[in-house]
Amino acid sequence: MRKAKLIYNPNSGEKSIVNSLDFIISIYQKNNITLIPYRIDKNECIDKAFLDIDDTYEHLIIAGGDGTIDIIINAMKNLNINLPVGILPVGTANDFAHSLGLEFDIKKAVDNIINSNPRNFDIGKINDKYFINVASAGMFTDVSQKINPDFKNYMGKVAYYIAGIEETLHLRAFNIKVKSDEVEYKGNMYLMLVFNGKTAGNLNLAYKAKLDDGYLDVIIFKDMPIPKSIPVFINVLKGEHLDNLNEDDILYFKTKEIYIECEDGLTTDIDGEKGPDFPLDIKCIEGGLEILGVDYS
Repeated sequence: MRKAKLIYNPNSGEKSIVNSLDFIISIYQKNNITLIPYRIDKNECIDKAFLDIDDTYEHLIIAGGDGTIDIIINAMKNLNINLPVGILPVGTANDFAHSLGLEFDIKKAVDNIINSNPRNFDIGKINDKYFINVASAGMFTDVSQKINPDFKNYMGKVAYYIAGIEETLHLRAFNIKVKSDEVEYKGNMYLMLVFNGKTAGNLNLAYKAKLDDGYLDVIIFKDMPIPKSIPVFINVLKGEHLDNLNEDDILYFKTKEIYIECEDGLTTDIDGEKGPDFPLDIKCIEGGLEILGVDYS
């Protein structure tokens, strides 16, 4: 008998996954695959989800948002589990799923997972942790960490925008030192993002990124007067900020590895969760994850 495992976060997004469990299991049964569900408990070690994993399992499904995917991928890497992964994007932002062009309809998503071959995609590594979508530091980066989970689930994406507006009232620049094979930079900035994916908070910030090219996309919004920042912000909303770049305002480049220092007590974020302290060694793990159900070009 074929077998797969579903690890789900019952509190992700609008908690829709809970009502879809029987439906998902029935699709697997019709395809002669036994699906073993596992419910994540925030007070329990995630490693318990993998205690029964052996070579009888064909693949793993993750049902949740970016934070849930991040936690599970880190556990898999730490436990040296290399099963192909299918993703059911039932979180709030679902940035990684958007970047991959995944199906959001549950039935279509499950069918795609069952009937596809795995494809290799890159992931990032920041110090001793992995990330799937983005590592960031500076303004707005800890917005997701500050939002009350119940408020986020109730308001959806709007919760991010409300928290972001509040953050603009406390603009502050940070001094950083960046070193890679492509670029060296020392100076003040508002925000730095190191993308494996394309979007953050559903803003198409790294629209030139590719998830299978072996590179991370680095975007640094430098310190600038507020009047000058307004047209930059408008270009961000329009998804045009990486075209006709003015490097006095935005630094953008692709790299396989980057080293970053900051002594300003700056908070970092990876996939919406608290990240490690500085200094940061961030690298691309080319082809580091096999993903099912992807129609990506």
